[in-house]
Amino acid sequence: MPFLILKKRAIIMFLVIFVAIASASIWLIVNKDAISVFSQEANEEVREIHIVTGEFKSKLPNGKEIESYRWDPGTIFVKEGEKVNLIISGVNGAEHPFSIEGTDIKGIVKKGEDTVVPLHFKKEGIYRLICHTHHGKEQNGPMIAYIVVD
Repeated sequence: MPFLILKKRAIIMFLVIFVAIASASIWLIVNKDAISVFSQEANEEVREIHIVTGEFKSKLPNGKEIESYRWDPGTIFVKEGEKVNLIISGVNGAEHPFSIEGTDIKGIVKKGEDTVVPLHFKKEGIYRLICHTHHGKEQNGPMIAYIVVD
């Protein structure tokens, strides 16, 4: 007649596995009505688009210096409903107060700093990013970028 020999180590391992399974089962039963704190929307990735302030300088034959400011790149493309962080780096010019036409978005880009502008366009179209310091030729502009939403 065969005997079943159980060592102390096997009994302890069996008890640990049994307690783990029982604990997990009880936890799942107790928390079956719990509200999920994770949502797919919260995990949605936000795309980053980087642009910089730029300046072009040149001297005319008569010695006069001319300059022009711009956003670079001058055109960016965003999908309708897409969440984007527009990161504007101030490279040239002390500061550039700006607004995005057709929205309530306003801000200032300062030299040596990054300005993060969260964007979420719900309507397609072309939105202009306008610098108010360089809005016309007299102010070494116009400094305008285009945000194309489709």
